[in-house]
Amino acid sequence: MKFHKEGYASLIVVLVFIAVLNTLLYLFLEDFMIIRVLGYLLSAFLLITILQFFRSPSRNFITKEGAIISPADGKVVVIEEVEETEYFKEKRLQVSVFMSPINVHINRYPITGILKYYKYHPGLYLVAWHPKSSTENERTTIVVEDNKGRSVLYRQIAGAMARRIVFYGKENDSVKQTDECGFIKFGSRVDLLLPLDVTLNVKLNDVVKGGITSLADFKKI
Repeated sequence: MKFHKEGYASLIVVLVFIAVLNTLLYLFLEDFMIIRVLGYLLSAFLLITILQFFRSPSRNFITKEGAIISPADGKVVVIEEVEETEYFKEKRLQVSVFMSPINVHINRYPITGILKYYKYHPGLYLVAWHPKSSTENERTTIVVEDNKGRSVLYRQIAGAMARRIVFYGKENDSVKQTDECGFIKFGSRVDLLLPLDVTLNVKLNDVVKGGITSLADFKKI
């Protein structure tokens, strides 16, 4: 288990807060043992929360030609046909994965190919399960096309708690399925917009793992 680089700033803030809090408790509240204990418990809770949220567990990732691997840990909360208006401008199958604060929040490329499109959209911070969060929240849009011309569009979407989306790629990069592509801090979701003729491998409320779970398979060419 490793600590992700995106968490260093948050960890420093928490450690400084804990140091100040515990110094004050020790110096000025010697006779108030209950308050001191509560302060120590709060310190432990904050430290454990930061460490678990920014954890980067070791995994045996699964790469598979023709498969669309989940870019994130979480639960499948949407499977529906929608009109995609930003890039393809056609009907696509949307599969959405909701990441709770206790999930690993590293994002990974769902397929191998060329990063054809990337755009950052500033926006609102509606709760991640809100129907309009896909189009009105802060988000990124990424399109990867494989060597057979098959494309996947996916979006990193900020939630009510998530206030920073990180994406590491740029257009025309060659990318590899399951490699790390970004990070979203705290509760959030990822939407995938897939061709209508894919074969789905998941259903609503399934729990999926980033870089491991096959969400769908492309139609064979």
